Amino acid sequence: MTVHLLVSISCPDRVGLVAAIAGHLFDLGGNLGDTTFAVLGSAAEFISMVEVPEDTDAKALEDGLQGIPELAAAQISVSPFPYAPVHGPSARVTHRITLSGGDRPGLVARLSEAFVAFKANIVRLNAERIPGPAGVQYAVIVDLAIPGDNADACLATVANTAGGLGLACHWESV
Repeated sequence: MTVHLLVSISCPDRVGLVAAIAGHLFDLGGNLGDTTFAVLGSAAEFISMVEVPEDTDAKALEDGLQGIPELAAAQISVSPFPYAPVHGPSARVTHRITLSGGDRPGLVARLSEAFVAFKANIVRLNAERIPGPAGVQYAVIVDLAIPGDNADACLATVANTAGGLGLACHWESV
């Protein structure tokens, strides 16, 4: 038998983090499920739903991760994952939208409100400020599950919102 644990790690970014974490979890009999890794400024965040043998002690797993040299100064949390380990229909990506251009405070809030109106579920979202010669640029990539009958209207609303803010907008069906 197995159980699922949520492993959440926030630490300074450095080369080898994913290798060290994934290797340690594998050595303990862990199997990574849904996992995300992102660099956030000069920090990094790793979150994973990990399937482990049912006799795995979450506190011992957390303590073991604390001992990994690459995770010095990390904030680590390991806790039971009480939810279904497999995506439901509202998490099946149907579209990927990319917006880019100048930094527009409130953009993610405005987009999110539009998605709610069309019953579109955000499955993944990545937003990044990118310094460059023309100043700070902003890029947002959103993976969505949009119900089929709402897709055209939702995508048109996103394009209109982006256009009104002077942003480039591209989408594709997935």
